[in-house]
Amino acid sequence: MPDAAMDLTGGHASASGPLLSDLFQVIVPRPLRLAALTASRRTDGCVRFLRFPDLDSTLIGDPDHSGDSDLDDGQWLTSAPSENLVQAGDALMPIIFGRRGPRLGFVGRIRIPAAVGHALLILRPVVPIDPSHLRLITAFLRSSPQLRVLCTTLHGASRIRASALRSLRVPGWDDALSAALGELDSAGRQMACWHQEAESLADNVFGDSEDPAQARRTIIRAGQLIRLRADAAAQLDDPGYIARTRFPYPLAQRWREVEARMSTDDRDRAYKAVLDAAEALLGFCALLVASFAHEAGITSKALRSLKNKIAAQPGGPGFGDWTRILRQAASATGTAGLDAEHPFHELAAFLVVGSDADQAAARLAGRRNNHAHGRANKPLPSGEDLAKAFADLALLFERARFLADWSLVHVTSVNWDRLSASETVGYRRLMGDHPVVPTETMVITSADRIEAGSLYLADRDQKLYPLRPFLTCEICETCSSWSIFHADKENGQLIQRSLEHGHNYPYRGNEAALRLVGLR
Repeated sequence: MPDAAMDLTGGHASASGPLLSDLFQVIVPRPLRLAALTASRRTDGCVRFLRFPDLDSTLIGDPDHSGDSDLDDGQWLTSAPSENLVQAGDALMPIIFGRRGPRLGFVGRIRIPAAVGHALLILRPVVPIDPSHLRLITAFLRSSPQLRVLCTTLHGASRIRASALRSLRVPGWDDALSAALGELDSAGRQMACWHQEAESLADNVFGDSEDPAQARRTIIRAGQLIRLRADAAAQLDDPGYIARTRFPYPLAQRWREVEARMSTDDRDRAYKAVLDAAEALLGFCALLVASFAHEAGITSKALRSLKNKIAAQPGGPGFGDWTRILRQAASATGTAGLDAEHPFHELAAFLVVGSDADQAAARLAGRRNNHAHGRANKPLPSGEDLAKAFADLALLFERARFLADWSLVHVTSVNWDRLSASETVGYRRLMGDHPVVPTETMVITSADRIEAGSLYLADRDQKLYPLRPFLTCEICETCSSWSIFHADKENGQLIQRSLEHGHNYPYRGNEAALRLVGLR
């Protein structure tokens, strides 16, 4: 966590964030007469002169670099003014930069004196800055329109004055955004490492033998893992692959069935699979909204209607109820107290009235009603109707991609440690199109106790949100497969219905829990 002195905006970046001068001393180096100061070679007492290309060197780019093997190729000075000398932790920023924004370099641990000329500004921290906060500020300086406004422009290049830079407001500490940037940076480094590995293998193709046949066998054997990585990464551009492998189990399983049915000539079953998958997606998201709303004291007309249907009506909720809950989530009362990163916000933005997702859901709802009540014009849906319905379903899954960042978690065991006031939780992450997944463990310190046997939603930060009794899980009595259920009504009888396959039977859960949340 950042130093307490750095939490200048109450936890989130905003227009009222700190001035850059609150965080950094902006030092303008003196112009150097290089002709008089340049040394012929590196000798004791000389100063390494850093220029714009050195922003990518290991001296600048790697704070943990302790050597200086790449320095001899650079330019050396016999001496340099004190305001030109850099220190470990300094950020170096060019005064002139192009359309992509300024490229900043950070001085790591150095064992020799180094200096810059007037083409680079020195940003020296005046207070401790957390690395994650520093990464956030760096990203802001590289891409901020506010920085451009302060610059003068000539021939497509921007020039910033030190006085203007000091007056620039930069983001304060933001946990979520800083974490996201860190994950992106980590992913970039991982991919760069894989790229380097592939290049090294290609450059050494004849390292062990000049025989082309032997070289081919070597490439095939040694490059197998690299090719598998590339194949797996390429599949992530396919929305269907993400739905099958990263979505919560009930939805991933529904999508898998849709793809299987679409690959056959049975248009009727394929059409029904598409409509069932759409209802399962909307139902799952609506039940998440209902669960979060109960925990946070949020309400809407659609949520009250859901409770009334299950508690007092002969029939339970359907396609229209799910869509109304999602449409009204954005205007529900009581959301002001939610944290900015609460999953409720993304669910509320999923089916905003008038959006393309809302229109797709409306079209699918009409198709569902026509299909259920026998109002279709033909005994079988046409190929065109099937294609349009599938396109709408694909759009809904695409707009619900945020679900791939969350996890549906089934807690299998909980062990409480009184001394550390923590719980060791055994759980199964129900992600992808198969319910058989390994059990993992995590340690949780929270004011709320975790329930063994219950379902939770884990957000991007692995914070757990309880879903019982809106969503429960057990072995289905009809097909003996692991299934996720929600409370429903049929002919006045309370039942539980599976999201994966629609199997239903009398409710087996705790009806007292339903009463506590208004569902009974």
